[in-house]
Amino acid sequence: MAKKSGGAPSAASKISFKARPKKKLAGKPEHPLPSPRLKAHYETVVKPLMKEFCGTKADLATPRITKVVISMGVGDANENPKKLEALLDDVETITGQRPHVTRSRVSVANFNLRAGMPVGCRVTLRKTRMYEFLDRLTAIVVPRLRDFRGMSAKSFDGRGNYNFGFGDQTVFPEISADRVSFNQGMNITVCTTARTDEQARELLRLMGFPFRDLTVVIVGQKQEG
Repeated sequence: MAKKSGGAPSAASKISFKARPKKKLAGKPEHPLPSPRLKAHYETVVKPLMKEFCGTKADLATPRITKVVISMGVGDANENPKKLEALLDDVETITGQRPHVTRSRVSVANFNLRAGMPVGCRVTLRKTRMYEFLDRLTAIVVPRLRDFRGMSAKSFDGRGNYNFGFGDQTVFPEISADRVSFNQGMNITVCTTARTDEQARELLRLMGFPFRDLTVVIVGQKQEG
């Protein structure tokens, strides 16, 4: 006899949230992929200036960007699994990497929340994808914002990490506003190895971040110290 289940599974638990299989290209590419433009800009322009700014000589002691974390909270993910699935696809389209579904750690009766329920998604970008995402972010996404007056230069956490966010995912050109069924904001954290906020602010400024009331650096042009 089949065992009786303890309760009916929720609608969100029936969805796998796994990445869809992609078609594999036949054979290996004839030429190696080019290095990201922002990475070359860091090696040739930013690193020498940051060594002078921080007073260091070793490459490992020079501040650099280590990863970018994009997170999105979906409060009604358990009640509306189609919304979470659509947002997962949008984040994957933006970053080129399938996000991880975040789940609640504790149960909160006032919010009808139980431990293990999906509450959002998160994706961590490193190396090539990180540089490509930041390049598109500073060169395409941010200039397209309506009434943009510059990014805040004070949104640092005291450990060299920079935090900011967007009201919805349609600010990215990869997302078509006509096909979006659910608008949702997202938080972006840029993690660096800088020891102070001043070093992190100068690093991101040289990497092309348009901070308010600070000189904007154009990626690809040589800068004078």
